[in-house]
Amino acid sequence: MMLRRVRDSRADAEAVHSVAVGADAGGSWSERRTAAFRRRVRYLAATDPDGCWLAEDEAGEPVGAALAARREGLWVLSLLAVAPPARGKGVGTELMRRAMAYGRGTLRGMICATPHSAAARVYRAAGFGVHPSMRLAGTVDAARLTVPDGPAIEGGPAHRDLMDSVDRRLRGSAHGPDHGELLLHCRVVVADDLAGSGYCYLDDEGSVELLAATSRRIAVRLLTSALLSLPPGSDATVRHLTAEQDWALDVGFAAGLDLAPDGYVCLRGMRPPAPYLPSPRFL
Repeated sequence: MMLRRVRDSRADAEAVHSVAVGADAGGSWSERRTAAFRRRVRYLAATDPDGCWLAEDEAGEPVGAALAARREGLWVLSLLAVAPPARGKGVGTELMRRAMAYGRGTLRGMICATPHSAAARVYRAAGFGVHPSMRLAGTVDAARLTVPDGPAIEGGPAHRDLMDSVDRRLRGSAHGPDHGELLLHCRVVVADDLAGSGYCYLDDEGSVELLAATSRRIAVRLLTSALLSLPPGSDATVRHLTAEQDWALDVGFAAGLDLAPDGYVCLRGMRPPAPYLPSPRFL
């Protein structure tokens, strides 16, 4: 086995994608999901080249990949995947070691893990606390939602300083360039008044990509506004809810969404941020 850095290229994005698809027991990927995944690989390979690693076998075929990033004092793992034929051979352990070496000197760490217990064991062995998370999903019944208690407006690049400020308060570090990437592919709803500040990204498939707020009241307003902004009869997904995000459960249940297990949020040097719904890609 050989490990090398992932390059910001179409070929390496495809190589990492092939590993991720092979490691995913969920079946085939849509064209939209594939395109978004390849964008993420190239973005992180450009912003964090020392945190992105590809494992290849003797024939040069990709068998594992890890994508990690550093944002101020926070290290995040965006992907760790090993193809089934390479499992049990130390590939995942070595990829995790390389990815964590990139976070040396950071105070905090965050990972959104799959429901598979093997992943939880790896992250726990690496010193992370493992927090079970839940997922809300279903068709939004807008008539059941309470009208938000204040304004939430369409955001954009002009709100990046506000969003970074909220990030620092909740998780100790800003998302920085990640906001630029998210704004290319998601809508963002922003609130900022005497009740607090916050933002919520929503993608074009109705999934909440990332939500951060300085108060539960603002978090409820943002999530409600995001769900109400969807076309009538739309499906929505809200992922990675730890026990601290019960405010989101109340909004989701009011909207008619169903609750199910959704893996783990793994943290090092920090408690689960709240009110906060991490991005599966950018944490």
